[in-house]
Amino acid sequence: MTEKTIQLNNVNPVELYGVNDTTLDQIRKYFPSLKLIARGLELKLQGEEEQILSFELKLSQLVDHHKRYGNLSEQFIKRIMNPENDLPEIKKSEDGTSDVIVHGNNGLIVKARTPNQKRIVTSSYENDMVFAIGPAGTGKTYTAVALAVRALRNKEVKRIILTRPAVEAGENLGFLPGDLKEKLDPYLQPLYDALMDMIPADKLAVFMETGVIQIAPLAFMRGRTLDNAFVILDEAQNATESQMKMFLTRMGRSAKFLITGDLTQVDLPKNQPSGLPTAVRILNNVEGINIIYLDTSDVVRHKLVTRILHAYQEQQNNGTR
Repeated sequence: MTEKTIQLNNVNPVELYGVNDTTLDQIRKYFPSLKLIARGLELKLQGEEEQILSFELKLSQLVDHHKRYGNLSEQFIKRIMNPENDLPEIKKSEDGTSDVIVHGNNGLIVKARTPNQKRIVTSSYENDMVFAIGPAGTGKTYTAVALAVRALRNKEVKRIILTRPAVEAGENLGFLPGDLKEKLDPYLQPLYDALMDMIPADKLAVFMETGVIQIAPLAFMRGRTLDNAFVILDEAQNATESQMKMFLTRMGRSAKFLITGDLTQVDLPKNQPSGLPTAVRILNNVEGINIIYLDTSDVVRHKLVTRILHAYQEQQNNGTR
């Protein structure tokens, strides 16, 4: 019988063990021959030396995961603590780097799933401003939000700012009841949806209340300097030329900008040109800015979405109605 005490540093034991030790109890099930005694930042182990060494390795992986991503899902614990697994199941790409962008809620692993999505990820590390342009369903917004959450967790930025033009998609919604937030939320819901996949609800609420994460219509960006932030402009095809110039010049010294848009789905009035193609043309060769185009091969929604996009493209190419 061997006994060892592990000192847990820079981690909240309540978050690691779970409320009323629910997470710790789950961990215990995978090492029934070990006796685990938790006292604050100390975790005492009693059992066979081989089991203790195996447990230490897996515990360090759990602690590292919690420090980086702020959560420990039941599925992730199951994958790591299983005695048959010696290392986390994180697949590597050909260049040896992890394809995983961020670990979300309930064991969700968010990663680049297509070559062009991987280009967005790589480009965001190498450039301070990236344009991701492509049709619906290619994961532009989701990838962008994942990169922003990753940057926040890694303390590369102090806040996330998400914005999009409040333009109706071919409908006249008329008068909407409620306060300003309630009027604007329908336009911003896709951004909320992505965040709720990646950040626990209680933490997301705190981040929103304290301004660590801000979601606002594009018009609210005027006059601001966006510094120490990962900033996403979503649905950029619905920004006018003046709005686009205004947004791009909000960039502070320590900021990352990621602009997503679909040039085939402009909802602006016919007499109001989109600012996205103009910005892409003007900034195409500017150092520090990269422009990535996605296509139907990057669609990650239902397989019918790809067929629908092909059908519309064929109709457009044939010039038929």
